[in-house]
Amino acid sequence: MNKLSLRLLDKPYLIWSLLFTVAPLIMVAYYALTDKSGAFSLSSFSQIPNYFSTILLSVLYGLAATVICILLGYPFAYFLSKHTVRTQRTMVLLVMLPMWMNFLIRTYSLMTILGDSGVINSLLSALHLGKAHMINTSGAVILGMVYNFLPYMILPIYSVLSKIDNSLLEAAQDLGSNRVHTFRRVILPLSVPGLLSGITMVFVPCVSTFYITQKLGGGQIVLIGDVIENQFQSANNYNLGAALSFVLMILIFICLGVINHFDDGKEGDGGVVI
Repeated sequence: MNKLSLRLLDKPYLIWSLLFTVAPLIMVAYYALTDKSGAFSLSSFSQIPNYFSTILLSVLYGLAATVICILLGYPFAYFLSKHTVRTQRTMVLLVMLPMWMNFLIRTYSLMTILGDSGVINSLLSALHLGKAHMINTSGAVILGMVYNFLPYMILPIYSVLSKIDNSLLEAAQDLGSNRVHTFRRVILPLSVPGLLSGITMVFVPCVSTFYITQKLGGGQIVLIGDVIENQFQSANNYNLGAALSFVLMILIFICLGVINHFDDGKEGDGGVVI
């Protein structure tokens, strides 16, 4: 294949990036740096301090959901990588199956399960254990985040763990390492790229989500995604909404930069690249 053909191959991807990545970012920057008349203004950014508590709350919820996804996803991915290839394929299919359903349907299903008259409370009532109020709570919101984004933690970690050369593990055992030392000194360091990729893929959508909080939080829990969505949909204040989006985007890039710092010099599938 000649050089001209190679150059032509990347043009569709370049056009796609320009239309759906660069252009939206330019529009966000434009609205954030102008007022309603279109004149240059930083008035929208002057309102950002009013939402610092909301941004902090969003980060805390995102961190909580991410930590839970790590605690659930890493052991599952580890034991999955130890099974036969046939079992791995079946289990990966089961992990991906919920992702084939619409995000709205998945969230509504949780509303049905956690509602005051939902599946869990109906079962508790049948057992004469009383009802538990679970919907419209912080726990319900975090559960919704974990439920929707857990596959994004499992798959990158599993992808890395399944490719670890068994000869490395055998060499560690030959040198006197037990299972705990082998995991701590060999498996865990080699799985860091997948772990960091999973953290990125979970933390970013958790921080910016708004639909989960609206449906499972009942409007009582307001995160930065809810504020941005309200500015665009209800308040019709594109400038403030864009400014908040701009700040959130910078925050996410900072988080990705920190993650990449810890990933510096490591190689492996599932690494985070900016």
